[in-house]
Amino acid sequence: MQQSFFFQAMIYLAAAVVMVPIAKRLGLGSVLGYLVAGVIIGPAGLKFIGMEGQDIMHFAEFGVVMMLFVIGLELEPSRLWRMRKNIAGLGGLQVGVTTLLVAGIAMLLDVGWKEALALGMIIAMSSTAIVMQTLNEKGWLKTIAGQSSFAVLLFQDLAIIPMLALFPLLADHTGVADGHGAGGSLVSALPAWQQTIVVLLSVSAIVLTGKYLLRPVFRMMARTGLREMFTATALLLVVGIAVLMTSVGLSPALGAFVAGVVLANSEYRHELESSIDPFKGLLLGLFFISVGSSIDFSLVTSKPLLIIGLVAGLMLLKMAILFVLGKIFQVRNAQNFIFSIGLSQIGEFAFVLLSFSVQQGVLGKEVSDTMTAVVAISMAMTPLAMMVNEKFILTRFCLVSAGLQTAQRPSDVEEEDNPVIIAGYGHFGNIVGRFLRANGVEATVLDNDSDNVDFLRRIGLKVYYGDATRYELLDIAGAGRAQMIIIAISDEEKRLELIETVKKHFPHLHMLVRSTNRNDAYDLMNAGMMHIYRETFDTSLRLGVDALKLLGHRAHEATRMAKTFFVHDERTLKHLSRIRNDEEYIHAAREHMEELEMIMQADREAVHLNALAGWDRKAETETA
Repeated sequence: MQQSFFFQAMIYLAAAVVMVPIAKRLGLGSVLGYLVAGVIIGPAGLKFIGMEGQDIMHFAEFGVVMMLFVIGLELEPSRLWRMRKNIAGLGGLQVGVTTLLVAGIAMLLDVGWKEALALGMIIAMSSTAIVMQTLNEKGWLKTIAGQSSFAVLLFQDLAIIPMLALFPLLADHTGVADGHGAGGSLVSALPAWQQTIVVLLSVSAIVLTGKYLLRPVFRMMARTGLREMFTATALLLVVGIAVLMTSVGLSPALGAFVAGVVLANSEYRHELESSIDPFKGLLLGLFFISVGSSIDFSLVTSKPLLIIGLVAGLMLLKMAILFVLGKIFQVRNAQNFIFSIGLSQIGEFAFVLLSFSVQQGVLGKEVSDTMTAVVAISMAMTPLAMMVNEKFILTRFCLVSAGLQTAQRPSDVEEEDNPVIIAGYGHFGNIVGRFLRANGVEATVLDNDSDNVDFLRRIGLKVYYGDATRYELLDIAGAGRAQMIIIAISDEEKRLELIETVKKHFPHLHMLVRSTNRNDAYDLMNAGMMHIYRETFDTSLRLGVDALKLLGHRAHEATRMAKTFFVHDERTLKHLSRIRNDEEYIHAAREHMEELEMIMQADREAVHLNALAGWDRKAETETA
């Protein structure tokens, strides 16, 4: 019974369903909830699962592959090129410095140079899954810390390739390498130059397929009207890339990331992301549960001082290296603490490198077992470390007031009792806030970018750091007493999340919402918002008015045309937001454009006739 597939599935799902909400409720994050769930149901806890958790982990690693595919979808190649300094510089230095320092310390402890170098490379890795998931949950992905973390993690994923190629050279050939050689790839028996050609051809095949072949395929799947077929195609794409990359000895996560970047400009990007996301979330959760269940507590209890000392020492060492590198790359203190503490663990790719190092005879089994426990514990400690950072370090040693600090000192906000709350104080919210202040209206400002908060506080603005989507923070900020909330957050998903929070807990608040573009405005309208402000709309119209003036049109005529356009576009926006079918939308949009042109033509003719009538009346008066 206990070995049946359905029983195992029930155990994993039940553990996640029970522990993750508890962890989230306690403010610990979902990752720690999954890890604790794994410990409870694993060999060290209730023993519902045994060593098969190791096998499940290899399957669940596919969640990491999917996550990198989704990250790639959100990155345009131009943006990736702009990040090249951080990827090559910050990421390269982190891997290089950590590898050399760890190897040097190991050699001082009488470890052979080959084993020391292997350990250095393994320990240089950080957990893409845990860091990206945690940063995403806290809304920090687009901050300096988030972008720096992503750059380092991306370089680490790229570094896996040369590391796997280097490990066989470090081997003393006494290990039990499998018949396929390095990583069991199909090309490992080929000469090095031929392997290089195969690798380049594989990556080129992914790029060319993504650019020229996949769009027609996705278009065909979309025309079927069957969402499950689109989902199946998306899954086939990711699985196919993983198989191709594994067969040529490359990281499947790297291949998936490349494919995602290639498809970042595709019109099917959002549909792909929504199709993959549920599978990604479940598999990542399964991976974290497997990590928790794989911790060998018998080894930990037999060598507690050694294991705890290694975990603490290695995390502190990586933290120090990352903090210094952050300083060199001019990352401010608040962001630097998030960056360095967030990446201080040893990541999931270390399990792959440890297994491969034993297989190649680079490391002994005892060392590998010890390091496996250290890696798993360091991953489990990361959410706790980030929580400590948010609660204590950021609030004491940085100029920003963290959202949690605000929760501990409600008087900071309550004393103001302002009628307006502004969520998000970037270029849009900043203009609104300054305009209100100039008119004698004070506002309580919340922003999730600690660098921005730090800067604004230094120029004398009272801005509070925190995630405005959290009910507790809104309550402390005075949402229960305020009259309105201006939602100026740049992240579209966060805006919708905040709208739902306000509707549920503070229904009396008037909501004035920033909209990035027309499509975003549709989503906001469908969420029930009436006061929507498209950030490019008014500015674009103002530019159009100036263009008409420069072309010789009268100022009042140009302004009148802009008002006509504005009223008509606002009316059509409400109609078009309700249409879901693409063909129907295109037909309706064309009708509205033709109607607008007729209205404005009639308006221009009316203005012209009025002008002529005015001239006639003037001439008659002069004649009389």
